[in-house]
Amino acid sequence: MVRAPSDSPRVPLLIELVPMKRKHVRDVLMIEREVYPRPWSAALFFSEIGQRKTRHYVCAMHGKDMIGYGGLMVHDDEGHITTIAVDPAYQHGGVGTRILLNLVEEARARDARTIALEVRVANWPAQRLYAWFGFRPVGIRKNYYAETGEDALVMWIDDAQSAEITRRVATIRMAVGR
Repeated sequence: MVRAPSDSPRVPLLIELVPMKRKHVRDVLMIEREVYPRPWSAALFFSEIGQRKTRHYVCAMHGKDMIGYGGLMVHDDEGHITTIAVDPAYQHGGVGTRILLNLVEEARARDARTIALEVRVANWPAQRLYAWFGFRPVGIRKNYYAETGEDALVMWIDDAQSAEITRRVATIRMAVGR
């Protein structure tokens, strides 16, 4: 049986996930600056959201407030979670779970066989979330985060189309109330 991480919320915040558009980038950058020591630029986000055939970016909206976002790149049968961030005031409320669920479902819909991501080795809450989805650690990228010198843990789903991942996604979807 797939179980939620111990800190998974039981009553998720009411949020709507919408495709990221140029008009969202200003708010995205505000969250970027709060959560990352070396934030992405507006130009990079504009470039990413312009590549619709291979990219999928979403924003989590709570009413009119943007409270998080995430991105996915799919090339051939390989998916890569490029970014996930949640406004610190809304962290640990299920927002990241909803964003990741959307990205994993989109990767599966685009026939990705594998899905990869990098996470700071010290970010245990995120690692637990990713493990719940079926990501497993496969390696370390030394000094991946140049601004801090931190290593990244590479996590991977081997077969995103498998019955196991299908079960996990269904369980998570039920847990977040969708």
